Amino acid sequence: MPTKVPLLDLQAQYESLRPALLEAIDRRLASGAWILGPAVEEFERTLGVDLRVSHAIGVASGTDALLLALKALRIGPGDEVVLPTYTFFATAGAVVNAGARPVFAEMEDDSFNLDPARLEECLTPRTRAVIAVHLFGQSARLDPILSLCRARGIAVIEDAAQAIGATYGETPVGGLGALGCFSFYPTKNLGGAGDGGLVTTQDDELADRVRLLRNHGMRPRYVHHEVGYNSRLDALQATILSVKLAHLESWNAARARHAERYSRLFAPMERIRPPSEIGLGRHVWNQYVIRLRDGNAERRDALRSHLAEHGIGAEIYYPIPLHLQPCFASLGHREGAFPLSEAAAATSLALPVFPEMTDEQQDHVVESIGAWLRA
Repeated sequence: MPTKVPLLDLQAQYESLRPALLEAIDRRLASGAWILGPAVEEFERTLGVDLRVSHAIGVASGTDALLLALKALRIGPGDEVVLPTYTFFATAGAVVNAGARPVFAEMEDDSFNLDPARLEECLTPRTRAVIAVHLFGQSARLDPILSLCRARGIAVIEDAAQAIGATYGETPVGGLGALGCFSFYPTKNLGGAGDGGLVTTQDDELADRVRLLRNHGMRPRYVHHEVGYNSRLDALQATILSVKLAHLESWNAARARHAERYSRLFAPMERIRPPSEIGLGRHVWNQYVIRLRDGNAERRDALRSHLAEHGIGAEIYYPIPLHLQPCFASLGHREGAFPLSEAAAATSLALPVFPEMTDEQQDHVVESIGAWLRA
């Protein structure tokens, strides 16, 4: 049979954990405690220790984590929030849903992350926050971002949705800015069986506001101090994530091995640009994103189709930068406004890098790309 390589093999992960997951799920269902409660609290405590944060607060999704972080900072109408234009839509969507205006910024060409050297030109008297996205599992360059923002009284939110276990230096991401936001969407390095998210902070007051806002602004029961949200992490998801958390370190290590091997195998292919590790800390490789050095969107799409014909999953992250999305047309950006981000959108392709991937599968990916290049 031809070698099949999905972009992500959740079935293989499930089979390796099936007995432990089913036992834990059965125990949780039998308890009748399904909303917040001990399972969520224990998961929050354990992950808070791992991330070295004072507070880890489970919420309904990574998108909600971003929204609640903004609302905890009391960001709303009339405020501006700076974020990279090359990232997943939720980063900007949360800003708009908080009532603020997104201000897009250019990326670094080598890391895909926000370029600190271009940040100051994006700031105005209305800037209340900067969202530093740790894209694809690698930390943004935080020191200059934090330094500039502290001098201006601007909060930094870390969007670590793709970066659980990554570090900036020796410090886990998520605890260096005012708040950190994580996602447990199934494709993440630590993924649930559905949606889930986490907000982290070292600040007691901000943590208290996030806990209040995630549960309808209610404390005690039926006493509502403000209009909040229904954004609680389900106890069942916390139970599943707790089983998986014990394996996160080994999974991240496996992703790093696959990434190193990919880059070694791609080295002779001059037309393939492997992703860079810029040496800021630990990269956890939520995605392994190559770029075609002499490519464009049409050629990249042709490569993706070629891989699909050979049973290989690949995905485009992200085909349209945020400043060119139809819903943001009113902001007035035109093509060419952010050339590095637009070039990345036209030439990048994510390859399978899931922990359970075999060398045979990886060889099939690399050989198929080599055959396409030769053709």
